[in-house]
Amino acid sequence: MAGMARWLLCALLLVAGARSGTADGDARPAKALQDNSFLIEEAYNQEPGVVQHIATMRRQNRDWFFVFTQEWPLGSQTHQFSYSIPYTWLRGAGRGLGDVALNYRYQALLETDYLPAFSPRISLLVPSGNASKDLGVGAAGYQINLPLSKIVSERTTLHANAGLTSYFDVRGRQPVSYNLGGSVIYAVTAEFNLMLESLAEWTETVDAVGLIAREASYTLNPGFRYAFNLASGQLVLGIAAPVRFTRGARDYGAFFYASFEHGVLK
Repeated sequence: MAGMARWLLCALLLVAGARSGTADGDARPAKALQDNSFLIEEAYNQEPGVVQHIATMRRQNRDWFFVFTQEWPLGSQTHQFSYSIPYTWLRGAGRGLGDVALNYRYQALLETDYLPAFSPRISLLVPSGNASKDLGVGAAGYQINLPLSKIVSERTTLHANAGLTSYFDVRGRQPVSYNLGGSVIYAVTAEFNLMLESLAEWTETVDAVGLIAREASYTLNPGFRYAFNLASGQLVLGIAAPVRFTRGARDYGAFFYASFEHGVLK
Protein backbone atom coordinates (compact mmCIF):
# COMPACT_ATOMS: atom_id res chain seq x y z
CA MET A 1 0.00 0.00 0.00
CA ALA A 2 3.00 2.34 0.34
CA GLY A 3 3.31 2.29 -3.44
CA MET A 4 -0.34 3.25 -3.76
CA ALA A 5 0.13 6.26 -1.46
CA ARG A 6 3.13 7.49 -3.47
CA TRP A 7 1.25 6.96 -6.74
CA LEU A 8 -1.75 8.90 -5.47
CA LEU A 9 0.38 11.86 -4.33
CA CYS A 10 2.10 12.00 -7.73
CA ALA A 11 -1.25 11.80 -9.51
CA LEU A 12 -2.62 14.69 -7.44
CA LEU A 13 0.35 16.89 -8.33
CA LEU A 14 0.13 16.03 -12.02
CA VAL A 15 -3.61 16.66 -12.21
CA ALA A 16 -3.26 19.91 -10.29
CA GLY A 17 -0.62 21.13 -12.72
CA ALA A 18 -2.66 20.10 -15.73
CA ARG A 19 -5.89 21.72 -14.52
CA SER A 20 -4.70 24.80 -12.63
CA GLY A 21 -4.67 26.91 -15.76
CA THR A 22 -8.17 25.88 -16.80
CA ALA A 23 -10.66 28.71 -17.06
CA ASP A 24 -13.35 28.57 -14.39
CA GLY A 25 -16.53 30.60 -14.59
CA ASP A 26 -17.11 30.59 -10.83
CA ALA A 27 -15.39 33.47 -9.07
CA ARG A 28 -15.10 31.28 -5.96
CA PRO A 29 -14.40 27.69 -6.99
CA ALA A 30 -14.10 26.71 -3.31
CA LYS A 31 -17.84 27.30 -2.87
CA ALA A 32 -18.92 25.19 -5.84
CA LEU A 33 -18.36 21.78 -4.19
CA GLN A 34 -19.28 21.80 -0.50
CA ASP A 35 -19.71 18.15 0.24
CA ASN A 36 -19.00 15.62 2.92
CA SER A 37 -15.29 14.96 3.26
CA PHE A 38 -13.86 11.50 3.84
CA LEU A 39 -12.67 11.37 7.49
CA ILE A 40 -13.40 14.99 8.47
CA GLU A 41 -16.95 16.32 8.72
CA GLU A 42 -17.81 19.55 6.90
CA ALA A 43 -20.13 22.02 8.65
CA TYR A 44 -22.76 22.38 5.92
CA ASN A 45 -26.25 20.96 6.45
CA GLN A 46 -28.41 19.85 3.53
CA GLU A 47 -30.36 22.62 1.82
CA PRO A 48 -34.20 22.49 1.95
CA GLY A 49 -35.63 19.87 -0.40
CA VAL A 50 -32.26 18.21 -1.10
CA VAL A 51 -31.30 14.71 0.07
CA GLN A 52 -27.87 13.10 -0.11
CA HIS A 53 -26.92 9.41 -0.31
CA ILE A 54 -23.33 8.58 0.66
CA ALA A 55 -21.38 5.33 0.37
CA THR A 56 -17.82 4.87 1.61
CA MET A 57 -15.48 1.88 1.56
CA ARG A 58 -12.23 1.81 3.54
CA ARG A 59 -9.49 -0.80 3.73
CA GLN A 60 -7.23 -0.60 6.77
CA ASN A 61 -5.02 -3.26 8.33
CA ARG A 62 -6.40 -5.74 5.78
CA ASP A 63 -9.98 -5.22 7.06
CA TRP A 64 -12.78 -3.63 5.00
CA PHE A 65 -15.35 -1.13 6.30
CA PHE A 66 -18.42 -0.05 4.32
CA VAL A 67 -20.81 2.69 5.48
CA PHE A 68 -24.04 3.91 3.86
CA THR A 69 -25.37 7.28 5.03
CA GLN A 70 -28.47 9.22 4.04
CA GLU A 71 -28.95 12.89 4.99
CA TRP A 72 -32.30 14.72 5.08
CA PRO A 73 -33.08 18.37 5.88
CA LEU A 74 -35.88 18.78 8.43
CA GLY A 75 -37.86 21.58 6.83
CA SER A 76 -34.91 23.93 6.46
CA GLN A 77 -31.10 23.95 6.48
CA THR A 78 -31.17 24.65 10.23
CA HIS A 79 -32.05 21.07 11.17
CA GLN A 80 -30.81 17.84 9.60
CA PHE A 81 -31.44 14.14 10.29
CA SER A 82 -29.25 11.36 8.98
CA TYR A 83 -28.48 7.72 9.64
CA SER A 84 -25.37 5.63 9.01
CA ILE A 85 -25.39 1.86 8.48
CA PRO A 86 -21.96 0.13 8.65
CA TYR A 87 -21.01 -3.29 7.31
CA THR A 88 -17.61 -4.77 8.12
CA TRP A 89 -15.39 -7.55 6.79
CA LEU A 90 -12.85 -8.48 9.48
CA ARG A 91 -9.85 -10.61 8.61
CA GLY A 92 -10.32 -13.96 10.32
CA ALA A 93 -13.26 -12.77 12.45
CA GLY A 94 -16.21 -12.79 10.10
CA ARG A 95 -18.39 -10.10 8.61
CA GLY A 96 -21.70 -8.42 9.31
CA LEU A 97 -23.70 -5.36 10.28
CA GLY A 98 -22.11 -2.92 12.70
CA ASP A 99 -23.59 -0.40 15.16
CA VAL A 100 -26.07 1.92 13.42
CA ALA A 101 -25.86 5.68 14.10
CA LEU A 102 -28.89 8.02 14.17
CA ASN A 103 -27.72 11.61 13.78
CA TYR A 104 -29.14 15.09 14.37
CA ARG A 105 -27.20 18.17 13.28
CA TYR A 106 -27.97 21.83 13.96
CA GLN A 107 -26.73 24.59 11.66
CA ALA A 108 -25.75 26.99 14.42
CA LEU A 109 -23.79 29.33 12.12
CA LEU A 110 -23.97 29.95 8.40
CA GLU A 111 -20.67 30.98 6.86
CA THR A 112 -20.08 34.69 6.21
CA ASP A 113 -17.06 36.72 5.15
CA TYR A 114 -15.95 36.75 8.79
CA LEU A 115 -17.61 33.77 10.50
CA PRO A 116 -17.13 30.04 9.84
CA ALA A 117 -19.97 27.59 9.32
CA PHE A 118 -20.67 25.64 12.53
CA SER A 119 -23.03 22.66 12.81
CA PRO A 120 -22.76 20.59 16.02
CA ARG A 121 -23.97 17.00 15.76
CA ILE A 122 -25.24 14.50 18.32
CA SER A 123 -25.71 10.83 17.44
CA LEU A 124 -27.38 7.87 19.10
CA LEU A 125 -25.35 4.68 18.62
CA VAL A 126 -27.57 1.60 18.38
CA PRO A 127 -26.01 -1.75 19.47
CA SER A 128 -26.96 -3.55 16.25
CA GLY A 129 -23.58 -5.21 15.64
CA ASN A 130 -22.55 -8.60 17.01
CA ALA A 131 -20.09 -7.78 19.82
CA SER A 132 -18.87 -11.37 20.08
CA LYS A 133 -17.54 -11.08 16.50
CA ASP A 134 -16.06 -7.58 17.09
CA LEU A 135 -18.70 -6.07 14.80
CA GLY A 136 -20.15 -3.86 17.53
CA VAL A 137 -19.53 -2.66 21.07
CA GLY A 138 -22.50 -4.45 22.65
CA ALA A 139 -24.02 -1.34 24.26
CA ALA A 140 -25.88 1.80 23.29
CA GLY A 141 -23.93 5.04 23.25
CA TYR A 142 -23.73 8.55 21.93
CA GLN A 143 -21.36 10.67 19.89
CA ILE A 144 -20.86 14.44 19.76
CA ASN A 145 -18.93 16.18 16.99
CA LEU A 146 -18.22 19.89 16.53
CA PRO A 147 -17.35 20.72 12.89
CA LEU A 148 -16.19 24.15 11.70
CA SER A 149 -15.72 25.13 8.04
CA LYS A 150 -14.35 28.34 6.49
CA ILE A 151 -13.46 29.39 2.96
CA VAL A 152 -10.18 31.29 3.35
CA SER A 153 -9.48 32.10 -0.30
CA GLU A 154 -11.14 31.72 -3.69
CA ARG A 155 -9.91 28.12 -3.92
CA THR A 156 -9.12 27.01 -0.37
CA THR A 157 -11.38 25.79 2.43
CA LEU A 158 -10.34 24.74 5.94
CA HIS A 159 -12.28 22.35 8.18
CA ALA A 160 -11.81 21.43 11.85
CA ASN A 161 -13.47 18.75 14.01
CA ALA A 162 -13.48 17.94 17.72
CA GLY A 163 -15.64 15.25 19.28
CA LEU A 164 -16.17 12.40 21.68
CA THR A 165 -17.84 9.00 21.70
CA SER A 166 -19.14 7.29 24.84
CA TYR A 167 -21.02 4.06 25.58
CA PHE A 168 -23.38 3.72 28.54
CA ASP A 169 -22.55 0.25 29.85
CA VAL A 170 -19.87 -2.02 28.41
CA ARG A 171 -19.25 -4.80 30.95
CA GLY A 172 -19.97 -2.32 33.73
CA ARG A 173 -17.71 0.40 32.32
CA GLN A 174 -18.36 3.59 30.35
CA PRO A 175 -15.53 4.01 27.82
CA VAL A 176 -15.00 7.47 26.33
CA SER A 177 -13.04 8.15 23.14
CA TYR A 178 -11.97 11.48 21.62
CA ASN A 179 -11.20 12.75 18.13
CA LEU A 180 -9.51 15.91 16.89
CA GLY A 181 -8.78 16.68 13.27
CA GLY A 182 -8.77 19.04 10.35
CA SER A 183 -8.45 19.27 6.60
CA VAL A 184 -7.53 21.60 3.79
CA ILE A 185 -9.37 21.39 0.46
CA TYR A 186 -8.08 23.09 -2.67
CA ALA A 187 -10.47 23.64 -5.59
CA VAL A 188 -8.41 23.13 -8.75
CA THR A 189 -11.66 23.78 -10.61
CA ALA A 190 -15.28 24.06 -9.49
CA GLU A 191 -15.64 20.30 -9.99
CA PHE A 192 -12.23 18.95 -8.94
CA ASN A 193 -10.85 19.20 -5.38
CA LEU A 194 -7.55 18.13 -3.85
CA MET A 195 -7.89 17.10 -0.20
CA LEU A 196 -5.55 16.55 2.72
CA GLU A 197 -7.09 15.34 5.99
CA SER A 198 -5.48 14.82 9.39
CA LEU A 199 -7.17 12.95 12.26
CA ALA A 200 -6.00 12.10 15.78
CA GLU A 201 -8.02 9.60 17.84
CA TRP A 202 -7.78 8.51 21.47
CA THR A 203 -9.85 5.33 21.79
CA GLU A 204 -11.03 3.46 24.89
CA THR A 205 -12.32 -0.11 24.72
CA VAL A 206 -13.31 -2.64 27.37
CA ASP A 207 -11.65 -6.06 27.37
CA ALA A 208 -13.22 -9.41 28.32
CA VAL A 209 -12.55 -8.95 32.05
CA GLY A 210 -13.87 -5.39 32.20
CA LEU A 211 -10.58 -3.47 32.07
CA ILE A 212 -10.22 -0.28 30.02
CA ALA A 213 -7.71 -0.45 27.15
CA ARG A 214 -6.49 2.75 25.49
CA GLU A 215 -5.00 3.34 22.06
CA ALA A 216 -3.87 6.54 20.36
CA SER A 217 -3.68 6.80 16.57
CA TYR A 218 -3.02 9.41 13.92
CA THR A 219 -4.20 9.25 10.31
CA LEU A 220 -2.97 11.32 7.37
CA ASN A 221 -5.32 11.05 4.39
CA PRO A 222 -4.40 12.63 1.00
CA GLY A 223 -7.02 12.32 -1.71
CA PHE A 224 -9.24 14.01 -4.27
CA ARG A 225 -12.89 14.21 -5.34
CA TYR A 226 -14.65 15.09 -8.59
CA ALA A 227 -18.24 16.26 -9.10
CA PHE A 228 -20.41 15.34 -12.08
CA ASN A 229 -23.30 17.77 -12.41
CA LEU A 230 -26.07 15.68 -13.96
CA ALA A 231 -29.60 16.63 -14.92
CA SER A 232 -30.91 14.50 -12.04
CA GLY A 233 -28.46 15.74 -9.39
CA GLN A 234 -24.81 15.89 -8.39
CA LEU A 235 -22.63 12.78 -8.31
CA VAL A 236 -19.33 13.04 -6.40
CA LEU A 237 -16.63 10.37 -6.59
CA GLY A 238 -13.44 10.37 -4.56
CA ILE A 239 -10.43 8.31 -3.59
CA ALA A 240 -7.81 8.64 -0.86
CA ALA A 241 -4.85 6.77 0.61
CA PRO A 242 -5.05 6.88 4.43
CA VAL A 243 -1.84 6.24 6.36
CA ARG A 244 -2.57 5.31 10.00
CA PHE A 245 0.08 5.55 12.70
CA THR A 246 -0.16 3.79 16.06
CA ARG A 247 2.55 3.15 18.63
CA GLY A 248 5.28 1.24 16.83
CA ALA A 249 3.22 0.58 13.69
CA ARG A 250 2.21 2.19 10.41
CA ASP A 251 -0.52 0.93 8.11
CA TYR A 252 -1.33 2.01 4.54
CA GLY A 253 -4.96 1.83 3.47
CA ALA A 254 -7.38 2.85 0.74
CA PHE A 255 -10.56 4.92 0.84
CA PHE A 256 -13.32 5.15 -1.78
CA TYR A 257 -16.17 7.66 -1.72
CA ALA A 258 -19.40 8.12 -3.70
CA SER A 259 -22.34 10.42 -3.05
CA PHE A 260 -25.43 11.46 -4.96
CA GLU A 261 -27.34 14.61 -4.06
CA HIS A 262 -30.71 15.44 -5.60
CA GLY A 263 -33.96 17.29 -5.00
CA VAL A 264 -37.04 15.63 -3.55
CA LEU A 265 -40.70 16.49 -3.82
CA LYS A 266 -41.84 18.96 -1.17
